[in-house]
Amino acid sequence: MLNFCGRLVTRSVSGIIGGLRDGLERIIQLPRNIKQACLLAIDMSFVAFAIWAAVAFRYGSTDFLFGPVEIFCAGFTVIVSAFIFLRLGLYRAVIRFMGQQAIWAVITAVSYSTLILGATIFFTQAQVPRSMPFIYWGIALLGIGGMRLSVRAYYQAKLRSMSENVLIYGAGESGRQLLTALNHGDQYRAVAFVDDDQRLHYSVINGLQVVPPVEIEQLIAQHDITQVLLAVPSASPERRKEIINSLVGLPVYVRTVPRITELVTGEASVNQIQDIDLDDLLGRDPVPPHPELIDRCITGKVVMVTGAGGSIGSELCRQIVLSSPSELILLDNSEYALYNVERELRELMSPANLDFKMVALLGSVQDGRRLESIFRTFRVDTVYHAAAYKHVPMVEYNVAEGVANNVFGTWYSAQAARKAGVATFVLVSTDKAVRPTNIMGASKRFAEMILQGLAQRDTKTRFCMVRFGNVLGSSGSVVPLFREQIENGGPVTVTHPEVTRYFMSIKEAAQLVLQASAMGTGGDVFVLDMGEPVRIVDLARRMIRLSGYETDHDSHVGEHIDIEFIGLRPGEKLYEELLLGSNVAGTGHPMIMRAEEECLSYGQIHSYVTDLMHYCDALDCVGITSVLRKAVSGFSDHEVRHDHIWNRQSEIGEVPRAPARAVSNVKELFPEKSS
Repeated sequence: MLNFCGRLVTRSVSGIIGGLRDGLERIIQLPRNIKQACLLAIDMSFVAFAIWAAVAFRYGSTDFLFGPVEIFCAGFTVIVSAFIFLRLGLYRAVIRFMGQQAIWAVITAVSYSTLILGATIFFTQAQVPRSMPFIYWGIALLGIGGMRLSVRAYYQAKLRSMSENVLIYGAGESGRQLLTALNHGDQYRAVAFVDDDQRLHYSVINGLQVVPPVEIEQLIAQHDITQVLLAVPSASPERRKEIINSLVGLPVYVRTVPRITELVTGEASVNQIQDIDLDDLLGRDPVPPHPELIDRCITGKVVMVTGAGGSIGSELCRQIVLSSPSELILLDNSEYALYNVERELRELMSPANLDFKMVALLGSVQDGRRLESIFRTFRVDTVYHAAAYKHVPMVEYNVAEGVANNVFGTWYSAQAARKAGVATFVLVSTDKAVRPTNIMGASKRFAEMILQGLAQRDTKTRFCMVRFGNVLGSSGSVVPLFREQIENGGPVTVTHPEVTRYFMSIKEAAQLVLQASAMGTGGDVFVLDMGEPVRIVDLARRMIRLSGYETDHDSHVGEHIDIEFIGLRPGEKLYEELLLGSNVAGTGHPMIMRAEEECLSYGQIHSYVTDLMHYCDALDCVGITSVLRKAVSGFSDHEVRHDHIWNRQSEIGEVPRAPARAVSNVKELFPEKSS
């Protein structure tokens, strides 16, 4: 019998709770104005109940009746309380997000209601105990405030059941701000802080315990942690790398808040959770730029960027804008890319109160006459030549067009700059130009040699070039490709187990290019310090593990993503180099070196460019390769195997030949007599 009664009571309580929950869910789904009216009616019911309960509590009995005066006092208090509650905005706050301000509003409203009740009792001489208003205040506050806190607790419990459990690494100011941001959302639920500071271990901050890093693995298992959020924006790159290395083997997705520099400048906020940058994986500490070097060729001058819509070109433009040129000329042959970069730069200029002219021009760097007209019309002082085809396999598939763009584009641009009296011309080059094994690298090395040859002539233009490796975030970088493949569940494709590359952030590379341009004396080859090369397969493994996956199928923890080796693509090599020889000297900047490398005379360059023009007109890939073999050191073993047009012509037996000069699609290279 006793067990039966217990089960009956349990079922009754469960039924009541379930009914309340269902009723609450139905109320939640109502339109907002109806929900506010329902909440007002519930509050006034609490007010009326609190008045009756206060008298009952004081008498210690419910055996009493209210007379007409007492009923009037109760009704008047309910009506005036409704007006007060509305005026104080109790129904503007969303209960599930109710904070400290809303709680104070409830206390204020109940206090005003108590004053109204007390005044009404006093003036009407109602027959109720004098302590009744004080008891009423406590009961009303408990009912009205408690109801709101209960609803908020219900919501939070519901959200916790739907949200991901995360750890916050870093219990400092940024970690606390991140916790506050997470508490106002429904995506993540912070379980604990992790911090290296022993003084904070096992203390409680904002309701969360601070634990040492050695307990991370145990917490992941106990609470089903899915992500670790790094909130250490002020940590050095070396320290960030150490923390990330300690998390690599754990089955969690590691993400981070922006760096302290981005937070201080207002570029980002602490609640903007983002993926780990490769900068963090490399652990390189960027050298602060020297403003006097950046400003030397930019501030107060007319600056032009070719290929302004590309990865490097657009970042150069962003850095140039911050140095206040008198005018910025953007040149690109892609209408969409030019539109995007111009719009972005104007949005960047507006909040910084930057006021100078910016001109967006469509055009090809192979159009020498248009380039010279632009240089003369706008009286350009500095040119950053970033327009080039840089994707190695794509140039292997389109040899003639790749060479025409990279070689002739540099030739026309440099010659037009010389004729128009441009003060400084800077070529953005690549480490693939060193002992190249592909057409892209050979064409970029030949472009460097063009500037070296032009620098030998009597010219007012100062020619220099800056050579560096892969930049993070560029259109051809492996990092966005790996991230996309990981998001799609794999496999992650790597060309070869031993392939290595140099890496640098696109922002740092652009800053160093601008600084190197101020150091040139004529024909200089500047090489950026790229740090140590990185094995691509190691990079892939770390990105997979930091995304919460495993690469080892023998592990039974978490999901797996495979790494698939697909072989080197056309023209690729295992290792990249930055120098042709060992003859390198330092400069005034620790990250910039000056290389002394072999070069050809202007007459030799003139002859080779003429030959290349003929072979490009004919789409003769063998002829193009033969010229590059003779001109470019280290480019000797390349064979044409991948060019689409060349291969199709071979299949149908067509012999490549140069078209008549009248229909040549390559502009006249030497309209004036060469000297």
